[in-house]
Amino acid sequence: METVEFIRILDHQGRSLAAAAGEAGPGAEVPTCPDWRVRDLLRHTGMVHRWATSFVAEGRTAPHPGGGLPDLDGGELLDWFRTGHRSLVDALTSAPADVECWHFLPAHSPLAFWARRQAHETAVHRVDAESARGVAPEEIAAALPRDFAADGIDELLCGFHARPKSKVRTEAPRVLRVRATDADDAMWTVRLSVGPPVTQRGGEGDADCEVSGPAALLYLSLWNRLPYPAVSGDASLAQLWREKSAVT
Repeated sequence: METVEFIRILDHQGRSLAAAAGEAGPGAEVPTCPDWRVRDLLRHTGMVHRWATSFVAEGRTAPHPGGGLPDLDGGELLDWFRTGHRSLVDALTSAPADVECWHFLPAHSPLAFWARRQAHETAVHRVDAESARGVAPEEIAAALPRDFAADGIDELLCGFHARPKSKVRTEAPRVLRVRATDADDAMWTVRLSVGPPVTQRGGEGDADCEVSGPAALLYLSLWNRLPYPAVSGDASLAQLWREKSAVT
């Protein structure tokens, strides 16, 4: 996918998140994130948007912490979220293709990384906002572009869980396969051990467990927003992912 497409999706998902949050209200529970209410969702996602914007807009070349969560609520909080989202979209849109700034996963360029990462960050949290107003994640999944969902699986498996901090580990070597049933070449082989997972694109070799389904449903299930569409083989590996894969 091209960077411009990620920015377009980020724009749409962020505006949809705000609309859903406004309809649900700041005190509504977020079923997909049981410890959160809508105000927590807005504060978190708005903080991440501003944090990402600072790298792209200011050309920061070293990591720095986010600016903290705002002491806002209600309409002021929603306005604050919308302003930060708009600033992120504008920063990504106006940044030169060769902008130099810090990023934390492999990418063709820093700009490509931040557009991709924030599109997925916002799409997943849009699902959370919709759940707070009673919309099932399956309904939102149906509207996600298939290629975008498959890309999100790839980012999660080949990016986040290739890092040393991944907690998805097994004492003995095991193999988990992830397969999107509606997208070409959308299959990943995840080799688990006492070290960080090692993921290869494709389905070479046998697997101890396979999780499969349409890309959008699989995407949200791997981000722990939905049950797995289908599991075959040793279901304990699918459960291990559910228990250990949270990204912080």
